[in-house]
Amino acid sequence: MIYRLVLALRHLAFDKGWKKTYKATVPTICVGNITVGGTGKTPHTEMILRQLLASDAWGFKNIAVLSRGYKRKSKGFQIVQRDSTVRFAGDEPLQIARKFPSVKVAVDKNRIRGCEKLVADGTEIIVLDDAFQYRRLVPSLSIVLVDYNRPIFKDKLMPWGRLRDLPSQIKLAQVVMVTKCPAELSDWDRQEWRRRLKLNDSQKLFFTTIGYDTPVAVFPEADPRYIYAKRLVLVSGIANDAPLRSQLSDTYKISRKLRYGDHHKFTRADIREISHAQKENPTACIMTTEKDAQRLRDAKKVPDSVKQRLFYIPVEARFLCESDEQSFIQTITNV
Repeated sequence: MIYRLVLALRHLAFDKGWKKTYKATVPTICVGNITVGGTGKTPHTEMILRQLLASDAWGFKNIAVLSRGYKRKSKGFQIVQRDSTVRFAGDEPLQIARKFPSVKVAVDKNRIRGCEKLVADGTEIIVLDDAFQYRRLVPSLSIVLVDYNRPIFKDKLMPWGRLRDLPSQIKLAQVVMVTKCPAELSDWDRQEWRRRLKLNDSQKLFFTTIGYDTPVAVFPEADPRYIYAKRLVLVSGIANDAPLRSQLSDTYKISRKLRYGDHHKFTRADIREISHAQKENPTACIMTTEKDAQRLRDAKKVPDSVKQRLFYIPVEARFLCESDEQSFIQTITNV
């Protein structure tokens, strides 16, 4: 109740104008959630970048992503390079920087300062990663993600649940995306989601699912023949690895699961644990997530036997139907 009261008073201060807000001089697209982790912010941020980069006709030539850089050790505003470390940038910004070399990726806890520096450097549009709770900055377009498997109307505020914010704050989003959906949803299901989320007529509702691509080597020493093994050791340090486990179970027998906390920094003890699991399963592939791969590359003393077997599965957020995708593209390019 204390947490709920604090959140309510904070939002009231912004709603009434008692606390000042700022709007960037270029279009900004905020991707956020109301739940602590697990809704797919990074895949959806990447999906937006692909769509913004897909056509020069929209006029966005200098695109940037601004993130807090969760758990990074660097301070203030920083530009993330492809050869940066997780310690410097955080795992998610580093992943985006490596996948989108033409996009400028920056980290700054102070999103207002971050936007000002990016605009001064010629940026024409900014995608704000995980900034929905940053009320000081008013985005041009706010997108909130809701996990299909753990909807906010069935959850509770922390510490009894995983809600980091009041469910009623979804009213601030122009776009709501239900993520990690099954491959097909009926019209009745879609309308029921709109009703349960209590959206108004002006709010757009879309449904996406997660698609998995071919495994990619984490280290150059990897032997691609291990991809075709029948068994695997799964290493994951994300909020929810259930969809990944389900996907991998169709192809592999998961002999060992090593689960760590979200944004986990892999220590030498962790590497020894992974190495021990590999020795117990010498013919198995070692599979991890794309986000974990960024941190494993920074880990110390990874044995060659692990490097040879270690791969990650790239993931993509995909719309359930083409009409939704076209409508969403039109929305983000009109900010």
